[in-house]
Amino acid sequence: MIDSIARAQGHGSGLFTSPHLVTFRERIRVNGEMIPQSAVTSGLTAIRKLVSDWEPHPTFFEVTTALALKYFSEAEIDLVILETGLGGRLDATNAVQSNVAVITPIDFDHQKWLGDSLEEIAGEKAGIIKPNVPVVSAPQPLQVEQVIRARAAECEAPVEFINETYDQTPMALHGAHQKQNAALALAALRAAEINIDDPAIVRGLSSVEWPARFQRWDQCTFIDGAHNPVAARALASTWRESFGGQLTSLVLAILSDKDLRGICEALAPITDHVFLPRIGSERAANPQELAKILLNLGVKCQVGGTLSRALEKARLRTTPMLITGSLHFAGEALAHLRGEPAAFEECAQ
Repeated sequence: MIDSIARAQGHGSGLFTSPHLVTFRERIRVNGEMIPQSAVTSGLTAIRKLVSDWEPHPTFFEVTTALALKYFSEAEIDLVILETGLGGRLDATNAVQSNVAVITPIDFDHQKWLGDSLEEIAGEKAGIIKPNVPVVSAPQPLQVEQVIRARAAECEAPVEFINETYDQTPMALHGAHQKQNAALALAALRAAEINIDDPAIVRGLSSVEWPARFQRWDQCTFIDGAHNPVAARALASTWRESFGGQLTSLVLAILSDKDLRGICEALAPITDHVFLPRIGSERAANPQELAKILLNLGVKCQVGGTLSRALEKARLRTTPMLITGSLHFAGEALAHLRGEPAAFEECAQ
């Protein structure tokens, strides 16, 4: 959203996000356009030569961050939006001096690396806060807010929690959580003192593109990358906002390191029937394991088969189809729906 609003104002922008959905090049964009393959090739070649004898060797994400920063440094842009990877404190993006730190809602995720409690996870996320740099945060659980405030005080950084939502004009993205995201984006632009006027806000929010975030593929097919319980609950709420009490035919695949029961519990109330295909990733949860959870929740499901077959079966039902469970799965599904399954570039990070 920050990128879309800034570009609507006429600012040149660089955007770094992760993970990608279909192709690696999605992660690095200038003025909305993906990095060219030639720039990926030349940039990675230069970085590879530089770090060939480093010990420890840089991680995939660190190399990707370096590639993005190199590409942005050679582009004519006014601002860069860097999304952290797993956390904040030890994240490669945290090597960059920022003008504002933005913290979205924090919940349980990536516990293997970030910690087993909300306080521990918040401590890692709050590591992006730097001395005297303003902080804007979404509303947080009390224990998370306390961690953020303590880190901000330690850094003498002004902190603002954005409790309102943006309701003034129509937005391209659906759901109450996106209205909160819009308010957070606007607060970040103000805190960074980036000149934005009202027409740019309207244009930016009405035209923002964010694939696999309640994305309507056609009249009866929707795709969302909800990959943890809080995202799944937001997805279920958005479904109800759009369809009332109508249920969905769910095509579901979740990565094995996620909270399988929490995601299934969030989606079960909006689900009429679930299809559980086997997908390409070795990290995918076993469909049989998901079926046990869903059956215990009273949800009918069909197990196994290819993604193509699951989509065919879901289309035969009278209820709209929702494809979800992870951003990885959303990317695989998007490539399939585009008729380019071979274009899907799997990546664990």
